[in-house]
Amino acid sequence: MVKILLGLVVAIAIALGGFFGFEFYVQHRVAAEVEAKFEQLRATGRKASHGKVSYDLLSRTITVADIAAELAAQPPVSVKIASFTASGVSQPDPTRFSADTIEATDVEFDATIAAQAGWSLTYRAPRITVKDYSGPAGPQRPLVSSSAADVYRFALEQFAAVTSSSITTPSLATTISVPGAEGAQAIDYTYSGSGLALRDIKGGRIAAATVERAGFTANIQQNGKTEKIGGEFAGMAAYDFDSGAAFAIIDPARTNDDNYYQAYRQITAGAYTVSLPNGMRMRIDGITIDDVGLRPSKLQFPQLMAIIESVRQFGAKPTPVQTGDMLEKIAGIYEGLHVGNAEMRGLAMESPQGPLKLAAMRFNLENGKIGEFALEGLDGRSPQGPVKVGRFALKSLDVANLMRMSSQFSNPAQKPSPDQVLGLFLLLEGAEIKNVIAPYKDSTAQVNIEDLSLNWGQFVGPIPSKAHLTTKMSGPIDATNPGLKMLVAAGMDSVTMNVDLGAAWTEGTRTFVLEPAMVELGGLLTASARVSLANVPREVFSTNPLQMAVMAAQIEAGTSEITLRDLGGVDLAVAQFARTQNVSPDAARRAIIENLRTAGATMAATNPDAMAITDALIRFIENPRGTLTVKLTPQGKVPAMQLVPALKTDPLAALARFQVEASTRR
Repeated sequence: MVKILLGLVVAIAIALGGFFGFEFYVQHRVAAEVEAKFEQLRATGRKASHGKVSYDLLSRTITVADIAAELAAQPPVSVKIASFTASGVSQPDPTRFSADTIEATDVEFDATIAAQAGWSLTYRAPRITVKDYSGPAGPQRPLVSSSAADVYRFALEQFAAVTSSSITTPSLATTISVPGAEGAQAIDYTYSGSGLALRDIKGGRIAAATVERAGFTANIQQNGKTEKIGGEFAGMAAYDFDSGAAFAIIDPARTNDDNYYQAYRQITAGAYTVSLPNGMRMRIDGITIDDVGLRPSKLQFPQLMAIIESVRQFGAKPTPVQTGDMLEKIAGIYEGLHVGNAEMRGLAMESPQGPLKLAAMRFNLENGKIGEFALEGLDGRSPQGPVKVGRFALKSLDVANLMRMSSQFSNPAQKPSPDQVLGLFLLLEGAEIKNVIAPYKDSTAQVNIEDLSLNWGQFVGPIPSKAHLTTKMSGPIDATNPGLKMLVAAGMDSVTMNVDLGAAWTEGTRTFVLEPAMVELGGLLTASARVSLANVPREVFSTNPLQMAVMAAQIEAGTSEITLRDLGGVDLAVAQFARTQNVSPDAARRAIIENLRTAGATMAATNPDAMAITDALIRFIENPRGTLTVKLTPQGKVPAMQLVPALKTDPLAALARFQVEASTRR
């Protein structure tokens, strides 16, 4: 029995000795492999070093201390890691490396965003944990050059070959430094986030990236003065990130690729607060951005670097040429971005001028155009008092070309041409305002714009040949206005007005029609009209005054129809006449009718059609709440340009060139 036990002890001793001997051998092999990888990095001109390497055979854990690497790229990049530990490591094939868990502590990443501009970026993380990692055992290809574009392209290729169930860090600190030229703006921005997590990384995609909470501070130096700002936000998340979109704008082979590639499916952020200089504070309840895409043909990496370099060269006062060049580059960025929908909710701002609130701001962007830019629920103050806007929207705003056209106006010594000024109409298709309440002058009365909408289009050169205006508004009556004394005398202190005006030119028939043309004064009358012009040539839509005048001579008057509907205005006019003449309303009505008959008889001697209009007016006044219609049909060709001065000097002679039809109805 003793011999058996002794033999067993010897066997165990031999086994343990062999185990530790094998572990020692494996550790040396792992250390050699790690050193070989670092030597590969140094062979490409990069600085790379590490401290002690250890390996635990039972847990298959590799630990590497004091890692430091520096890439002599343009811009340069450096990384430091106090300790790198990979547990449960394996190598399923010679080209892949896997680990159950990877943990890096005291990670520092420093990069120069633009070397010549001096912009720098720094990341600091106390710990980064990677779960279920699988990736290349080494670089998939050698780094071709040290240029920024090739470095980023190299990093994206490596990232696309990595899979992981999660990457987390308890906190992350980011510092961005943007030094300014003499007299220009400089920014030092520090961001600290907690609870940062990336989930489901595979094939260059990240299913979700979340941050529980983050805060930032910034020192902004401008004109020798330092201002501090700060803020924080909660619950930021980005879903379905695809590095393929970023790779596309770096790939020089994609410079003619006009497709959009989705970079994010959605980005959200919770409550966001900011403290600004001069006691200003701002809060946003939430932000949502859907479907963010990049377009390689318009958004190339060298272009972005060129913008940064341009900012550095500008100094305090950029020249008109520099400004134009910068605006052209920014226009390209707008054309290279796609945003399906962006929404900001619950904006509140405190300032010395008073509070400002905005319920929501929304926009979308494609091909350099904002389909609709809308502000909703605006509540602020003006010097005269509080102002509220239910909704303000711009429709189809061409931001990219607005940037380009702005460059044409950047030189104060060069006055823009009429074509350039009118060209601004091409950048916008319309505007809309709803539910506006604003003070009237310095009084306590208010103007209420229930709806105002203006649209235009169908351009001939820079001039729109189609437009439509609708508005419904109410406001106080200005008692100091002589033209409104009749309404004030009638006891009215406010009036409501509805307007619906439309105009369009048809090239095929060479006609221009004003329709609809309706104006309603609440409680008084409604006036509507249809006015047409014939033989309107395309050349009349010109910014050349001489050409416009020559072409306008060809325009002929068409059939026109005017309709008045009495809503109480006739009785109001009769009552006012009665007050001024100190007679009864019935006597005043009879006097008005008699005056019309006398005037009509006088005009009929020159133009018999005048009596038809007079008779219709008399019936309109005799029978209130009725409708008066006058139709004018030209007899032969009536040049419109000759008609306008004739209406001023001899209206009866001008009227004689038309067949007149006048009627009334209840």
